[in-house]
Amino acid sequence: METTTEGRFRVLGAAPERADDLLLLDRADHEPVRVAADGYDGDLADAVDSLRPGYLVDATLSWADGDARFADCEVEKRTLLTFKNGATGLFEAALETMEEAHQQGLGVHGRPTFSTDGEPNGAVYAFAEQTGERDVFEEIRTGALPLEPLLDRLDQEDDCAHEAFVLRPLEHDFVIVYLVLHKNSVLADTVRDTYDCPRPAED
Repeated sequence: METTTEGRFRVLGAAPERADDLLLLDRADHEPVRVAADGYDGDLADAVDSLRPGYLVDATLSWADGDARFADCEVEKRTLLTFKNGATGLFEAALETMEEAHQQGLGVHGRPTFSTDGEPNGAVYAFAEQTGERDVFEEIRTGALPLEPLLDRLDQEDDCAHEAFVLRPLEHDFVIVYLVLHKNSVLADTVRDTYDCPRPAED
């Protein structure tokens, strides 16, 4: 028996252990969902092929034998989500946020960032790693630790497409999440150049 589910989903990227599938995060309950990414025809095939990590989509999923496939898919917002393991040369705001979290004994700590003109341009968060207990980087990548509340807060500043960077520093026991307010901005380009994170091709 086939059932369908309609909702809004965040594309997280390739599904762990099944790279031919996509991992989505259901915005309604913040649960990850693995969805087949191939075997479609026509416009639906083009829509699925165009998906990139970070995109927010309105989708209908069809379920058969426990596996999900797209029945319909429309991109609502083209935010990009990028992961970088082993990042070096962290920027000043990230270092300061980690230090504040360490001094205050906080598991997570955040602060806004501003341009040289004093305009808000994003927010940086430091998540303390818990060696042997949790892998925060992987939890974010697989949706076990959703970024949706932080992205929602960014949407309150400016309801545009953003760029979100998840960095695991090589020399610090923290994971840095940097939410850049404007996609394709000078700041986003600078982050990509600094940490060797090429922007994916988009339609």
